[in-house]
Amino acid sequence: MANSIECVPNISSADAAVVEAAAAQVRAVPGVTLLNTSSDLSHNRSVITFVGDPVGVEEAAVRLAKAAAARIDLTRHRGEHPRMGAVDVVPFVPIREATMAECVALSRRAAQRIWQEAGIPVFLYEASASAPNRKNLADIRRGEFEGMFEKVLQPEWEPDFGGRTVHPTAGVVAVGARAPLIAFNINLSTPDVAIANRIARAVRESGGGLPCVKAIGIYLSERDAAQVSINMTDYTRTPLHRAVEAVRAEAAKYDVGIVGTEIVGLAPMRALIDSAAYYLNIAQFDPEEQVLEYRLDV
Repeated sequence: MANSIECVPNISSADAAVVEAAAAQVRAVPGVTLLNTSSDLSHNRSVITFVGDPVGVEEAAVRLAKAAAARIDLTRHRGEHPRMGAVDVVPFVPIREATMAECVALSRRAAQRIWQEAGIPVFLYEASASAPNRKNLADIRRGEFEGMFEKVLQPEWEPDFGGRTVHPTAGVVAVGARAPLIAFNINLSTPDVAIANRIARAVRESGGGLPCVKAIGIYLSERDAAQVSINMTDYTRTPLHRAVEAVRAEAAKYDVGIVGTEIVGLAPMRALIDSAAYYLNIAQFDPEEQVLEYRLDV
C-alpha cells in the first residue's frame, strides 16, 4: 500500500449507532480501508482509524466530520475526556511512502472542506499549525466546548477556518498532520482520581517527567477506578514500558498499584515488541531478524 496515509479521527461519542454511522461513511469511500473503531463509555469518546490514498482519506475524513456533526450534540455531552468538538481531532499520519509534507497539505485541504461542508470551525495543529501557540492540541482544547465561545473572540485564538465562530452543537475541531501516536491508558487499583492526576502530572513531559508523554487523570465510573490516560507522541523516545514503570513508581508512593493497561486504537508493532523484549529480558534480541512478521516483509 504505497503512498498511504493514516487518519485517526476522535469523535465525542461512544454510542454504537453514532460510531457505526461515522464508520459507514469511511467504508463507502473507494481507496480507503477502515482498520479499527474503539470506544470508551467513561471517556464518551471513540477513535476511528482508517488508511488509504490521499484523495480517499481526505474524502473519508470530511464525510466522517459531517456525520459526527449531524449526530452529536455537545450541549448534552458528558464524558471524562476533554473535548471541544463533535469530531474533536482529525490527525493525518504518513505511513509507507507518504511524507509529512503531503499530510500537511492534505490536512489543510480537509480543514477547509470541513468548515465549508460541515460548518465546523477548524484549528490547524501539530505540523500543520499556523502559529506556535497552536501546535499543542491541549493548548487549543483548553476551555473545552463550553469555553470555546469566548476563547475564539481572542485574536490569538481565532480558528484558521470559520472565523470567530463556534458550531452551536458540534463545537470546533483540530485538524493536522503528526507522527504516529499511541493512546495508552494505565488503570489503577484506586478510585481516587486525585491520585491519578498527581501521577499524571509527575510523568508527563510538561511536568518535568518523560519526553513525548502527555497524561491526565480520569475516573472510570463503570469500573469505579482511576486511570492515567496517556498520549505517547514518540514511542522511540519514551517506550511504553518506561511509561508503565514511571506510573508504577509514582503510584507506589500512594500505596496504589497498576491493575491493567489499554491501547486505544492501533499501535506500531515495534512499540509492542520493544516492551515485550524489555519484560521478557531477551538476551541479544534483534527484532528485524527474530520476529516472524519482519522476516516476511523482506
